[in-house]
Amino acid sequence: MNLSRLYHIIISFFILQVAIAQHDIRIDAILDAESKVISIDQQITYKNTSNEPLKEILLHDWANSFESKTTPLGERFSEDFLKRFYFAKDYERGATSITAIKDTSGNNLAFERYNQLPDIIKLTFDNELLPEESFVFNLKYKVKLPSEKFTRYGYHKNGDFSLKYWYIVPAVHNKGWQVYSHKNLDDLYAPVADFQINFTFPSKYSLTSELDQNEFTSDDEQNKTIQLTGKNRNEVNLYLEQTNSFYDFKMNGVKLISNIDDNDLMPDMKSVASKRIIKFLEDRLGPYPFDKILVSENDYKNNPVYGLNQLPDILRPFPDGFQYEIKQLKSITEAYLEKTLLINPRYDAWIKDAIHIYIMMAYTDQYYPDMKIIGSLSKVIGIRWFHAADLDFNDQYFLGYKNMARLFLDQPLTEPQDKLVKFNSNIANAYKAGVGFKYLEDYLEDDNILEDAVRQFYTSNTLKLTSSKEFEKLLNSLTPKTIDWFFEDFIPTNEKLDFKIKSVKKRKDSLEITIKNKRNNVMPVSIAGLRDGQLVYKTWVTDIVGKKKVKIANEDIDKLVLDYDQNIPEVNRRNNHRNIKGLLNKPIQFRFLQDVEDPTRSQVFYIPEFEFNVYDGLTIGSKFYNKTFIRRDFDYRITPSYGFLSKKLIGSAFFQYRDQIADYGLYQIRYAFSGSTFSYAPDLLFRRFSPSVNFLWRPQDLRSNETQRLSIRSVNVFRDRAENNPVETPDYSVFNVRYRYSDFNLLDFNSYIIDYQLAKNFSKISTTINYRKVFLNNRQLNLRLFAGAFIFNDTERDGDFFSFALDRPTDYLFDFSYLGRSEETGLVSQQIIIAEGGFKSQLDYPFANQWITTLNANTNIWNWIYAYGDVGFVKNRNVSPKFVYDAGVRVSLVADYFELFFPVVSNNGFEINQPNYDEKIRFIITLSPQTLIGLFTREWY
Repeated sequence: MNLSRLYHIIISFFILQVAIAQHDIRIDAILDAESKVISIDQQITYKNTSNEPLKEILLHDWANSFESKTTPLGERFSEDFLKRFYFAKDYERGATSITAIKDTSGNNLAFERYNQLPDIIKLTFDNELLPEESFVFNLKYKVKLPSEKFTRYGYHKNGDFSLKYWYIVPAVHNKGWQVYSHKNLDDLYAPVADFQINFTFPSKYSLTSELDQNEFTSDDEQNKTIQLTGKNRNEVNLYLEQTNSFYDFKMNGVKLISNIDDNDLMPDMKSVASKRIIKFLEDRLGPYPFDKILVSENDYKNNPVYGLNQLPDILRPFPDGFQYEIKQLKSITEAYLEKTLLINPRYDAWIKDAIHIYIMMAYTDQYYPDMKIIGSLSKVIGIRWFHAADLDFNDQYFLGYKNMARLFLDQPLTEPQDKLVKFNSNIANAYKAGVGFKYLEDYLEDDNILEDAVRQFYTSNTLKLTSSKEFEKLLNSLTPKTIDWFFEDFIPTNEKLDFKIKSVKKRKDSLEITIKNKRNNVMPVSIAGLRDGQLVYKTWVTDIVGKKKVKIANEDIDKLVLDYDQNIPEVNRRNNHRNIKGLLNKPIQFRFLQDVEDPTRSQVFYIPEFEFNVYDGLTIGSKFYNKTFIRRDFDYRITPSYGFLSKKLIGSAFFQYRDQIADYGLYQIRYAFSGSTFSYAPDLLFRRFSPSVNFLWRPQDLRSNETQRLSIRSVNVFRDRAENNPVETPDYSVFNVRYRYSDFNLLDFNSYIIDYQLAKNFSKISTTINYRKVFLNNRQLNLRLFAGAFIFNDTERDGDFFSFALDRPTDYLFDFSYLGRSEETGLVSQQIIIAEGGFKSQLDYPFANQWITTLNANTNIWNWIYAYGDVGFVKNRNVSPKFVYDAGVRVSLVADYFELFFPVVSNNGFEINQPNYDEKIRFIITLSPQTLIGLFTREWY
């Protein structure tokens, strides 16, 4: 037996002896694979480890989180626009049915759902449970397992089972009961307990777990029973498969059990990689206290390494060995921490996240120092010229956080997990915590301090209730530097970091540098001096409030750089460089296609663009822009184009600046200017220029989709005159004020718009109210009310160009993407955009020059087929109000993006029997990729 093996056994034995489980849980469970039900007889021995008497015990029953659409879990799915749970069949959802809870004498105990939450049980008893006393009670219940398509745990289509949160477990009592509902965050907070489980299931299955297993002998050929035992466990996950997908390796006293996809690697390669990971974790954290560690593909997919490694195998730019190793590293490190550090995962997750990502970054630095963020693509001719090809694999963690900071959606690391937007919960907050540790490590100027603190924190708190406060105390004791800024500014706030070299003055033998802190914090920054590209000086500057001057020796330094090692998670590194010699601080760089932001260059991107309308035909142009993959405060795009049909130079330009003024309430002001010129009819161009300012409001809860926007703009249009059919008012300016309120999720949509327009010849006001509701029976109702009226209207000579439209607005503000805005016949004339009246049939009264009121409604008949109906009144001058209606069938292939409308009946009569019915069919089509992408990203932001 080697010394490391003996050391592991001794330390593990010591940990297990010190960390004696508070509770004992015994379960007899029988799985009915056909009905997907587990019948459970359970005994819990609960020990009161608090210093106060208890008259109740709270239990987590997360298996019951699936029992209806209205549970906290169901509401969470709806908030994230996940349809699969709400529209699932009843038999696909799970539930717990409790028969009885009794004491050891067989007396029934009173229990109820705690605060009416379906997945928390409050158990009350007559006599107080004094400190250090234990209470034994028995539960009899059945668990109907849910489909795995909701959380990847439950029953699978192929008949297999993955079981997580399948039994009732006591809650943690630590300064009060620590309870909360299941919200698909994998964050159950359970105390350690000694488990003994007798699990009976059909013989055709194999069972995999990380507990010790012993199969009972039985005469029953159809079923078998396995006894599972484990001490000091906070969770028991089980996998029952007809064909076992798990493999295992033994290393350093720990048996790794895994079914992580291996890309058909040789077993020896998998073994070497796994052993290296376990050894690295033992060195960085300490010995794992159990003899088995189980990681599954389910766990990995619920919390993967996001990035290019998620592409299909044929497209992945990483070698299979690295691909496999990084997946195992992510999963094993997570299991290592989750099973041993008992930290409240809903309210104090940041410390485990920080350790997790910090270790992953250290592992990559040690074993794959040359791995790039785009893998082997960094060596491909053409791609290797991009700045993305220069980025290391570990740079993805900073970029993940910066993405949310630039979107003004970043949240404090201390924010409860269920209050985080999904991108923060799954990606950005963990990444910020990890890069925060690298920032802190760089500041401490001694790599061993933070590494030792992590190791000591883990070894001294293994299998104990602990918190991030304990880590803060420990780290403070190990470093002579003041680190209050890290725990007071960086961790509990979403204050961004942005430092700037304001000015540099040369003295005889020194440089006087003014550093500006553009944010409201006191976090430190490093400044470095370079000579001929080589580092000659580096120091840290602290307590920068506003501006601060520092002097450094002038050793023929030719360049100054803030955060030279790029360990500080600044939202803007473009102002970190200052050349002491030379004219240009940052050279201009033209790049074909979009790239990652390069802080050392002034980047201009260009890309060919192809568009189509019936007047210009196919248009080819080149878009010049500065937008990188992560949004900037100021962006522009200039797109000169050529129309092959019109044979004219056309195009557009857009400039925008976002001013973030607060975290919520009136949080952002956007200033913009746009201009464009295209054809609006054969051989006729329009030119449109529009300055605007937008005020945006949002609530403090960033998970809420409630938004408000006030837009003030001036739309100025100049049109060519047609010689044979001249328009009376070719040029016009419209002052437009528009207020929009919206609040929506998968089940409910509420919005309204108030729009006021003022021009030389008219003034009008309108409102649009939208309401959508999905009921518990899956019936969907969509209602839209539009009402508009002219305050004054002197546009008779322009016909109905400025009038309200019943079915197809003239779009004189040029807001809509018509394929052929002036067409009255042909396919493109059948395109509609649901605006103003919102009718689908073309009636005898298509416009209103006085007032209009319409109501649009539709409801689903089957899946994506709807019945629609529109009613309203149209009022023109010197004509009595006309009642209008239509009805038909709506085929919604992609809601609001690609739809077909088939009129059935209207003021025109029964339209199906009328000639040229195909010309009455209307369609909605959206060609903007960005608009369609929003359908897939809305659950993340």
